[in-house]
Amino acid sequence: MKTFYLTTAIDYANGSPHLGHAYEKVLADVIARSKRLLGSPVRFVTGLDEHGQKVQQGAEAEGIDPIQRCDRVAEEFESMLRLLDISNDDYIRTTQERHKKVVAHLLQELHDRGEIYEAEYQGYYSTRAEQFLQEKDKVNGEWPEIFGEVTQITERNYFFRLSKYRDWLVSHLEENPGFIEPAHRQNQVLEFLKEPLNDLCISRPKDRLNWGIPLPFDTDYVTYVWFDALVNYVSAAGFGDPGFEQLWPADLHVIGKDILAPPHAVYWPIMLKASNLPLPARILAHGWWTSSGAKMSKSTGETVDPLSLAERYGSDPFRYFVMREMKVGNDAEFSLERFESRYRADLGNDLGNLVSRLLHMSATYEEGVTPEVGLNEGPEKKIGLLWESTKEEALKFFLEYQFSQGLERVFSFIRGINKYADERTPWKLAKSEAPEDRQALRTCLGTMIEALRLANALLAPVMPSVHASINDRLGLEPCCSWKEDLSWDHRLSGKKLGEKTILFPRDV
Repeated sequence: MKTFYLTTAIDYANGSPHLGHAYEKVLADVIARSKRLLGSPVRFVTGLDEHGQKVQQGAEAEGIDPIQRCDRVAEEFESMLRLLDISNDDYIRTTQERHKKVVAHLLQELHDRGEIYEAEYQGYYSTRAEQFLQEKDKVNGEWPEIFGEVTQITERNYFFRLSKYRDWLVSHLEENPGFIEPAHRQNQVLEFLKEPLNDLCISRPKDRLNWGIPLPFDTDYVTYVWFDALVNYVSAAGFGDPGFEQLWPADLHVIGKDILAPPHAVYWPIMLKASNLPLPARILAHGWWTSSGAKMSKSTGETVDPLSLAERYGSDPFRYFVMREMKVGNDAEFSLERFESRYRADLGNDLGNLVSRLLHMSATYEEGVTPEVGLNEGPEKKIGLLWESTKEEALKFFLEYQFSQGLERVFSFIRGINKYADERTPWKLAKSEAPEDRQALRTCLGTMIEALRLANALLAPVMPSVHASINDRLGLEPCCSWKEDLSWDHRLSGKKLGEKTILFPRDV
């Protein structure tokens, strides 16, 4: 079985982690954990993009070497991964020798085959975007704010024959409608490709920028940061090593919509095609987090520190919020009020109270032992049927990476368990000595415990710590296989349960 190879965009070493970075890592982590639960071997890679003009300028402003700045930023991002319980298998940095070796190899090979040539360039350059621009990039005659200061320059550089592959890329997209998801993003790329493609400048002269990977065929130049950064996906897969084919092509690249076209949807496929390497199976482009409708970004001063939220509430509530709130591919609005509302309603009231009161009732009425279920009447049949539809629909959404909709189904089922308890009223049944009421009480508790076990199994990739804590109270190890752990089979009958716990305290 081929390993499911999953990557995120590598973060740029010119700032600290923010909500957008954290969301992308959580999204990829939930996908990775879901694939493992479905029995697939997974290789999940993230990392740091460390070269380029902004990194060099930032280090100069601090009076330190660029690598010192990168080491510090790398530790910030890796701390975020640890705090958010991200299960990545590798962390690649573009200053690592394993990466620089692959970049140099691909550049030399492309140059030797005539895919890279030298020419003089006259035109516009954006330092902020670290890219050359054309008049068509203006909006209403002005450079968009995203490009920052734009200057005119004339210099000799090396160019990659991007334009040669435009028609091939259009054909590939038309023949592979699921290559980019969601579908409207693929349509946007096809619209982008209706305009002629210019060849891509893939070098910067060292007298202007020395913080980069030298061109192997002309050491007076360093590699353009995008050509360097995109190659991380194959260098992390072990390009040139015996196990490379077990990983490549990538099964999924998870990226933000702002770096879809041209970097990931135009430059990268063409770079791979020109290098005679297979293309990734799919690119998943997620949306932006907004505040009052505007994109959160460092340049506008609108950012959220995900570490402070996760430190205050715990990593799992943060993970749940971002996965529940954003429909993959769309933008989502962030506010502290929305976060706290999800925390109180979904987590505290629906899930937390269910766990707490169920463990309390089991301890009070059945000495903490899961009773055997002896009835299968209307309420039990109803909750059983609700589980079957929930499982089918939630797994379908999870497999399509639509976790917001999948979680909505899971929490609808959790509310259904609470509704079942209200219908069966175990607290009233416990006051009766009648044999049929005692049996109904045991059935109610056993049914609720089984339903909780199943709902919790579906929460495993999104809230791994909360999932493990609930399973521990149920006397179970964390779920490791959805193929084995999603059957309604009352496997906990006769087992001792743990003491009640408060999963989501109100006074945070």
